[in-house]
Amino acid sequence: MKIFYGSKGSGKTKAIIDFANETAKTAKGHVVFITDTNRYSFDLKQPIRFINTDDFDVKCEIGLRGFVKGVVAANGDNEYIFIDGIARITGKPLLELDNIFAAMEKLESDYGVTFVLTCSANKEELPQFVLKYID
Repeated sequence: MKIFYGSKGSGKTKAIIDFANETAKTAKGHVVFITDTNRYSFDLKQPIRFINTDDFDVKCEIGLRGFVKGVVAANGDNEYIFIDGIARITGKPLLELDNIFAAMEKLESDYGVTFVLTCSANKEELPQFVLKYID
């Protein structure tokens, strides 16, 4: 798991989009980008699969966790899943998202997919369950 973190407006979304585009050039499997807006859909290169969670009425942690599991289950060739704004999508503070991080860690282990996320917090504000993924 890879985490892009920083305060609001610090460039996390641009950084994760750039990383997704670079990753797609060499990925052997599928690359999926999940967020809650269409705003950045044209910034992503083909063949990245763009998914707007608002189109599927994903509004909470349990909904996002199930949605992500469905994405993994639907295609065994997924190599990277990018999630921009996990706290915003779930409507919960980052400190309360330990269960979804644990679920993604299990999906990485069981299915060989790598998650890349943005978290709106400075390093000293990140919970321990996120800090372990910081380089």
